[in-house]
Amino acid sequence: MRHRVAGRRFDMPSGPRRALFRNLVTDMLRHGHITTTVQKAKETQPFAEKMVTLGKLGSLHARRQAAAFLTDKSVVEQVFGEIARKNESRPGGYTRIVRIGPRKGDGAEMAVLELVE
Repeated sequence: MRHRVAGRRFDMPSGPRRALFRNLVTDMLRHGHITTTVQKAKETQPFAEKMVTLGKLGSLHARRQAAAFLTDKSVVEQVFGEIARKNESRPGGYTRIVRIGPRKGDGAEMAVLELVE
């Protein structure tokens, strides 16, 4: 039984799954948007929101927490600089998921995970 078990496993062990989320969040923050499946976008969104929240806090501890999760130090600087400034008055909801239809190859439902302006 799966009572009170949250999150999708994507048929992979926890280490590669965590690496997948780290890479998706890093690329989304670097470019402002990513195109992925709806399921991966829904699982990645809370991690991206947390990184923006850490950027808004701006403390040394928050910076180290973000640096431990994100895979690129230049993205950490971007989160604590430009992205934090853009979202300083927003109380939450820094990202959105926009569905774009099925993928041509296998019909998987695709979506764009993007930062809200």
